[in-house]
Amino acid sequence: MRQILIPTDFSNNSWNAITYGLQFFKKSRCTFYLLHIIPIFSFSESLNESANSSADLQEQLLIEKQAELQKVIDKIEKKFLNPKHRFIGVAVYDFFIDAIRKQVLDKQIDMIIMGTKGASGLKKVAIGSNTGDVITKVKCPLLAIPENSQYIRPKEIAFPTDFQMGFDLKVLYTLLEIAGRYKAIIRVLYISKKKESLSLEQTKNKDFLHDYFSDLEHTFHFVTGNKMETAIQSFTERNEIDMIAMVAKNLNYFQRILFKPEVEEISYHTKIPFLVLHE
Repeated sequence: MRQILIPTDFSNNSWNAITYGLQFFKKSRCTFYLLHIIPIFSFSESLNESANSSADLQEQLLIEKQAELQKVIDKIEKKFLNPKHRFIGVAVYDFFIDAIRKQVLDKQIDMIIMGTKGASGLKKVAIGSNTGDVITKVKCPLLAIPENSQYIRPKEIAFPTDFQMGFDLKVLYTLLEIAGRYKAIIRVLYISKKKESLSLEQTKNKDFLHDYFSDLEHTFHFVTGNKMETAIQSFTERNEIDMIAMVAKNLNYFQRILFKPEVEEISYHTKIPFLVLHE
């Protein structure tokens, strides 16, 4: 039984992430925890309230949000009836990242699924701040679903890497399992500004990947380009990529792709899910 956490703010964006997750795990036995986080009021906002009235307000908000979560669950069960799936709504009053971390630990979460605002919703930012914080601060595999993404079975998965760091088997297992389940092809992508040979360490890490993915169809691609973002854009279009997977440990490489693109030129953020792999 998989344990899946889906934070929701009841927006269309978060509903899209929920529906993607339901279809992505259609054939798997799962418990989905739908989490709504009520942000803790700042001290200044609570100065004029007595302790009792503040506690009463918190309790009332939790009751209201729990009722909204149940409405979402009712909608899911009406539209996506699946005996393999069960749903639990969780409303908490906490700081966002603290709440996510607690749920991951308490529920032994296998994957977090989150919607992202995408390039069309934010200026100069491809990944929303909440999703970005979870990616960088919570050690749990995360599937980030852009607001314009529609579910299709992942047949082509791009795996950008610079081969600079060794790969942990536990980190790669999620990618291995997903590719195996969907019989997807893994396209390992190395991008350099100029044609240059791999170092001994890079070659060692590349060979490790080749051995690790030996039971799966996989290919290695070496692309030269001044801008990593546009090189990935071109690669995803040419190969009809359905998902991009990256290891969060390689943060500098990772942040260039997710957090600093020229959004006017980059479209993959608006439709291709990102699988973020953690230890």
